[in-house]
Amino acid sequence: MKSFKKFVSTGLIVCITAAGLPFSAQARIVATEEITAPAAASTLNDSRATVNQFLARDEVRQAMLGQGVTSQAALERVAAMSDSEVAQLAGRIDQAPAGGDVLGILFTVFIVLLITDIMGLTKVFPFTRSVR
Repeated sequence: MKSFKKFVSTGLIVCITAAGLPFSAQARIVATEEITAPAAASTLNDSRATVNQFLARDEVRQAMLGQGVTSQAALERVAAMSDSEVAQLAGRIDQAPAGGDVLGILFTVFIVLLITDIMGLTKVFPFTRSVR
């Protein structure tokens, strides 16, 4: 136990001594471009990755082949696009409705018809009994 206390106290002495040492700092004027360039580059890479992932999906590839465009040609066209065009296309992909919206609409219609069947207003489903 005594050696452990000695080890801990030695470590604390080293840490406290190191904390008291002066460190140098730099102060300078930073241009806006220096700050925004890394963020813009990461946003651009994210946009290109979003578009490439979208083009890699099976249903998208099948739709492109139906239009006569190979997936390799589409990827080459995306690589040739400007940064603003890629960002605009990625925004459209993010705003496009997913395939799950159709399922949600069908589920909502089913629930509405089921409730109206139970209330006795309609007779769509043979497995329900109306309350009337």
